[in-house]
Amino acid sequence: MTHYEKVTREEIARRNYSEGTTRAYLRVLDALAHHFQCPPERLTSDQIREFTAHLMSDRKLSGSTVNQMVGAMRFFYLTVLNKPWRGHELPYPKKTVRLPVIWSPDEIAQLIDAAPTFYHTILMTL
Repeated sequence: MTHYEKVTREEIARRNYSEGTTRAYLRVLDALAHHFQCPPERLTSDQIREFTAHLMSDRKLSGSTVNQMVGAMRFFYLTVLNKPWRGHELPYPKKTVRLPVIWSPDEIAQLIDAAPTFYHTILMTL
């Protein structure tokens, strides 16, 4: 365990973050270090911006996932390293809005017809 990983764990514990958040934040720092083959504390803001672009364009991660990863990097640089963090340089990506799929009356009729007779009444009620 590196010094900064230990300090990160301590800072997360002080804030009473969940175990899932702890794992996610440490996973992000590990991915950042592996991507550049360099400890995260030595990376420049350009490299962090490049990493975020890589997450969106190459790995095709969702906006929510990248938001969590940006949050982890922001926490690490602001809280653990006490370095300035310029939010305008690395903004949170917009989340994509997904509309629900609405079935047509024909699709609903097919669903009801495919069900055993006992379930017809229940499905028609729904």
